[in-house]
Amino acid sequence: MINILVVDDHLNNVNMLTSALKRDDIVCYGTTLPKKGWQMCIDHSIDIALIDVNMPELSGFELLQAIKNNPLTRRVMVILITGYSMDTNDVVKGLTLGAVDYLFKPLDLHVTIAKVDSITKLILQQREINNKNHQLEQYKKELLEMVSIAEKSKLAKENFLANMSHEIRTPLNAILGLIHIFEATKLDAEQSKLLRMLTYSSKLLLQLVNDILDISKIDAGKVKINKVETDLSRLVNDICELTRPLAESKNLALSFTVDKNIPDVVMADTLRLNQILINLINNAIKFTEYGGVNVKVTISEVRESQILLSFSISDTGIGIPSELIGQIFNRYERLESPMADKFGSTGLGLPIVKKLVELKGGTLNVESSVGVGTTFTFTNWYKVNSETEVSKVPETKERARKSFRNISLLLADDDEINRFVTTQILSEWNIQVDEAENGLDAYVKAKSKQYDVILMDINMPVMNGIETTRKIRNELSEYNRHIPIIAFSAFIKEEDRLAGKDVGIDAYILKPIEPESLYSQLQELLNRNHL
Repeated sequence: MINILVVDDHLNNVNMLTSALKRDDIVCYGTTLPKKGWQMCIDHSIDIALIDVNMPELSGFELLQAIKNNPLTRRVMVILITGYSMDTNDVVKGLTLGAVDYLFKPLDLHVTIAKVDSITKLILQQREINNKNHQLEQYKKELLEMVSIAEKSKLAKENFLANMSHEIRTPLNAILGLIHIFEATKLDAEQSKLLRMLTYSSKLLLQLVNDILDISKIDAGKVKINKVETDLSRLVNDICELTRPLAESKNLALSFTVDKNIPDVVMADTLRLNQILINLINNAIKFTEYGGVNVKVTISEVRESQILLSFSISDTGIGIPSELIGQIFNRYERLESPMADKFGSTGLGLPIVKKLVELKGGTLNVESSVGVGTTFTFTNWYKVNSETEVSKVPETKERARKSFRNISLLLADDDEINRFVTTQILSEWNIQVDEAENGLDAYVKAKSKQYDVILMDINMPVMNGIETTRKIRNELSEYNRHIPIIAFSAFIKEEDRLAGKDVGIDAYILKPIEPESLYSQLQELLNRNHL
């Protein structure tokens, strides 16, 4: 509805205009008193005002100025009416004060109605725009609320994953550490076989934890592809050796072939390629009862310094019905089949494989026949560096590690078994270890003795690793406050890394602690500190 006001000191003019302009969508008001007209603009929410210029008591210019100066009425569209010939200055004055148009007496009602209709359309359009803007503001507000809820949910999810990862990885760290200690003892053939199976089962459980965490990283877009010089033959061999115990436990043959024409060195993301192959091989072994699994790497195409490699993992397992092949890549879903139910699955492995292959720029295909077997094939382009040679792995990793000399280390961890395991590993390298069971205990020990390095868990009672590092860096003596600090945790969030960097943590190690990784970090920090 449009509200129109007519202000003219002649009542006949007021009546004529209000009658001419009145219709279903317009309400007309009129007055011969200028001051009353200004009040009516407020009382009736006037949209358009037709105001005579020449009036006693208050001129049309003065009334226009009063309307435009008041916040409650300045939106009113004013048309000035005059009965005499106005010069340019008067016209400009009215427009400058805020009038949108002029009408000249004697009025032509057709022109008057047309001008009012034109302004009415503008007002209705502006109302529609304002309404849309209001809706957009509401949508924006709701969207911000939804984003806030999503962020809180994301944070809660990350905290849950961090806590879950910590709770699972901590005992896993102890198990793998104890396995490492047992490997250094004298074992007969049967014990060695059992230990290999125990190692495999532990790493399989660790892989499950990693799968859950990787799903979170993929969703957050935090998975990065880091390509390094890689010996594919060695990589495939190591992966098959790792998965062989499970195949042997089911009396399955596990074989692999790598095309001899593949260069010794290709640029690949070793971590992600390893993850893809382990998931596919484990999956093939799990769904195979007789026969075996074969891994094959071939060259599909060569372009200058790049080669297109094809990785295929074939099994003689239960197979997948063609109508269900699309379902296997759905997260958390399992095949709706009595045979598939027999084997069980988390529904994480294949979705992660597909995502990782796509992130690497490759493609993943599957061919299967029920009761015959399944072949997963993924292809990807790899850069070749023919001039670089990959250094050979020594016969035993232990022989490659030299003992440290005169190194004193403070180990802070609230888990007694983990302290025992880590201390045993460090002792093999001739490192003297003092233990602390929480952050405050670590701070007190670091205050009273000079250590060469501190190895500290992030999540500890009494005082966590971040706060402990802050106190060490800010409150200890000049020498002690610069001790190299390595932090370890089951799940390192990005904010933990940033917080650690701010307080002065030098390096991070993920649980379960790999001896090779720990040795490398210690060697790097100690060498840097003694330069």
